[in-house]
Amino acid sequence: MQFGYSETCLEHDTGSRHPETPDRLRAIRRALAKRHGVEYVESDPVEQTRVEAVHDPDYVSEIKQFCENGGGNWDPDTVASAATWDATLASAGLAEWAAREATSGASGRETTFALGRPPGHHAVADDAMGFCFVNNAAVAAQTLIDDGDADRVAIFDWDVHHGNGTQDIFYDRGDVFYASFHEDGLYPGTGKVAETGEGEGEGTTLNVPLAAGAGDGDYTYAVDETLAPAIERFDPDLFLVSAGFDAHRHDPISRMRVSTEGYAVLTDRVRDIARETDAGLAFVLEGGYGLDTLSDGVSIVHETFDGRRPIEPDEGPNEKTELLISDVREAVGLDER
Repeated sequence: MQFGYSETCLEHDTGSRHPETPDRLRAIRRALAKRHGVEYVESDPVEQTRVEAVHDPDYVSEIKQFCENGGGNWDPDTVASAATWDATLASAGLAEWAAREATSGASGRETTFALGRPPGHHAVADDAMGFCFVNNAAVAAQTLIDDGDADRVAIFDWDVHHGNGTQDIFYDRGDVFYASFHEDGLYPGTGKVAETGEGEGEGTTLNVPLAAGAGDGDYTYAVDETLAPAIERFDPDLFLVSAGFDAHRHDPISRMRVSTEGYAVLTDRVRDIARETDAGLAFVLEGGYGLDTLSDGVSIVHETFDGRRPIEPDEGPNEKTELLISDVREAVGLDER
């Protein structure tokens, strides 16, 4: 794979006790050093006008000034330093690069993965939250649409937390499809089945709030029964994966049971969906706070594209998941003929 990476992203300093730390990227780099076929690319930082295409300009000016003044606690969870704004532009620039390469034909072993921080999927149009300042995936999607490189973009968020920011930014849009698999009731508390979009965006938001303890069989079933048919119906030009690895069974801040092998299966599934829809495919890093599980997750994505065949889960979905998926399919009209 091609991994977008910038040392600037290490300079975003959240303090010694914060889970979103530069060590996340360092751990990924150490793990990937043991793999073959890894290529690193450093892209240009995103232009501020691209950020303002999805975020309120007054908010952008405010958060930029906040960082230039030395940063601090924007809210109890979201911490900035003097270098955070530059890191944020670098992180969004990596996502933009990954998306642009995908629509230009990068696939197979050349598939792109943006390893940026801070993450982005909680950043709403006019506020930072949940460790996120600028919505990297949203900036990338909007940039490709604005430049005419994509008419329709699908975003699949497999982070354990609902990507409320990405959903909100595109909630009334018909040209961006957003799907999230997340732990029900976890921060930020959004992402209910009934949240399916509004106006021109009605039916272009799909939420699968899985019960705590969901594992490989539940996630695989959810992809096959909801994500795959919904994206095939939407028929995007670009397919972005907001790839958090905090649904891993050993992540310290979630109660889900996805294994490292489960992430290989998810990777294989989204690759198949991209092929079926002839969409460019790119990955954008979101969460994941156990250094070993995060680095193992990114590594297994790479290994899957490098030729390793995933092992399908032995177990199927539990009853809670089957009932949930039935509700989700009804909510987004997948059972309509």
